Amino acid sequence: MSVAPIDIESELSIARATPIDETAAYLDARQAYLDALPLAAAVVAWTKRGAKVLAYNGQFARLDAAGVVHRRAGDILTRFGASAPMRRVLSGEVAKEKYDWRDGGLIDGRHFTINVSQLCPSLNHGARVLVTMIDRTSEVQAGESLRRQILTDPLTGLTNRAGFIETLEARISDDGPEPYAMVHVDLSRFSRVNECVGSLGGDELIITVARRLTTILRGNDLLARTGANEFAVMVRLVDGPGDVIQVARRVQNALAQPFTLSDFEIKIDCAIGCALASDGDGDAEGLFRHAQLALKSAKATKRVEMYQPSALDAARRRFMIETELRRAIERDELSMAFQPLISLATGRISGFEALARWDHPDHGPISPNEFIAVAEDSGLIVPLGRWALDRAIGTLAAWDARVGYDLPVYVGINLSHIQVARDNVPEVVASTLSRHKIAGQRLGIELTESVIVGDPERAGRTLRALKACDAIVAMDDFGTGFSNLASLQKLPIDMLKIDRSFVTGMLDDPDKVAIVRAVLGLAQALGMKTTAEGVETAELARTLAAMGCTTGQGFHYARALGEADALDFALNSLG
Repeated sequence: MSVAPIDIESELSIARATPIDETAAYLDARQAYLDALPLAAAVVAWTKRGAKVLAYNGQFARLDAAGVVHRRAGDILTRFGASAPMRRVLSGEVAKEKYDWRDGGLIDGRHFTINVSQLCPSLNHGARVLVTMIDRTSEVQAGESLRRQILTDPLTGLTNRAGFIETLEARISDDGPEPYAMVHVDLSRFSRVNECVGSLGGDELIITVARRLTTILRGNDLLARTGANEFAVMVRLVDGPGDVIQVARRVQNALAQPFTLSDFEIKIDCAIGCALASDGDGDAEGLFRHAQLALKSAKATKRVEMYQPSALDAARRRFMIETELRRAIERDELSMAFQPLISLATGRISGFEALARWDHPDHGPISPNEFIAVAEDSGLIVPLGRWALDRAIGTLAAWDARVGYDLPVYVGINLSHIQVARDNVPEVVASTLSRHKIAGQRLGIELTESVIVGDPERAGRTLRALKACDAIVAMDDFGTGFSNLASLQKLPIDMLKIDRSFVTGMLDDPDKVAIVRAVLGLAQALGMKTTAEGVETAELARTLAAMGCTTGQGFHYARALGEADALDFALNSLG
């Protein structure tokens, strides 16, 4: 029997007002159309008893495991989650609806996108819709698999940082900020483990740490690996804030036992920082950031630290200083002050120590202790050090030009151990001296003991290169670090600067007198000159001179002076 062709475009058109007469030929053509579709499809009508399936293809029938097609009409709405959208389309409220539906359980379920489109009404059944179901199971499963990979650490199988933050956000959103806290754990000296047993051994250690931490956590806690040697624990506060400290102690105890890797027995230390969700104002990223600040403090104090709100203020100020300092260096907005160095034998000036100063237009004067520490942390110490060297030597050259001859004074510049490690200091010094036409013996380079302790070989090369420029090399803050006599003997050091902590109040403290006397004796034995910092009285100056100290520096002579005042001081002192 021949089947009359059906105009599908006309069938799907909403604009057609005349109801269709469902003749036998029409029904045969409609069924042929449905069977030809490569997806599950059915035609549903709205009757007095509710929704009724008028026609469907084989794929739709296979999905209809509950057999609602042959049961009461309303079941079709419930079976495919189509109650609301199908009612809106059948009632004429909208022309079409689209929604996602899952058939089955969480593991074996299938995912579909269901389209409900309005058809022309029927003389026999009234309003009708075409329901099509697109199987998106493979696409959804691939997306879920990719998402799991993105949110999972491949080495340990734990949640990674992104997954941890996402889960924490969801739990805080559901339960509010109060019931949760975070414990941030950093494995100390992990790089040395990699150096000793190799990267595979390091991976094995990380896996073992993850297993140990998993065993000591409660069921409602979440462990994540948030960095190469960092872990984080989301702690549910069942009994109050004390829970987070208990978890931190369990972490410490779990990691205190040695780890066996290959033929090595390795004991690792850890730093632990904690933060409460209420401190983060319900923000997962804020909580993580607060825990990181606490962890930074824990690395310094070697004990478990809880986040303190003042730490965030300090971090924000450091960030502000870093940003503004970079601009200040680029715009030459810093200045230089000069504190006189006086010969204790003659009372005349020998030189100046050049000190960087920063008067911020909005925040006022910022302490050198503060902005230099930020510069060292951020790497700005290299451009800052170069600026200071150029400004100090340039000032000395300007003084010479003003008086018409070379002043018999030198200028001392402090160099950070980080600048020595990262910059080619001898080359920069030689270039700057040449550019300003200043002799090397008029430049003093002051370095702390940390330069020697950090990298003795590099320090030795740097100091010998500086001596090749004829610069004066001084060890600053002597006695507060960890240098040894062997280093002092081998390195080309011209002067020891005795730290002010030993000089201030020395006349009333026999122990300080003994320390200063010992430093002076050591310097004399090694053929070095000495400078005492913190000279505040004439009596102290006379005592140091009698003990054999070469130079004095302190408020007894003058505070740090501006460029013009420093020149006047030098001319008055020289007569």
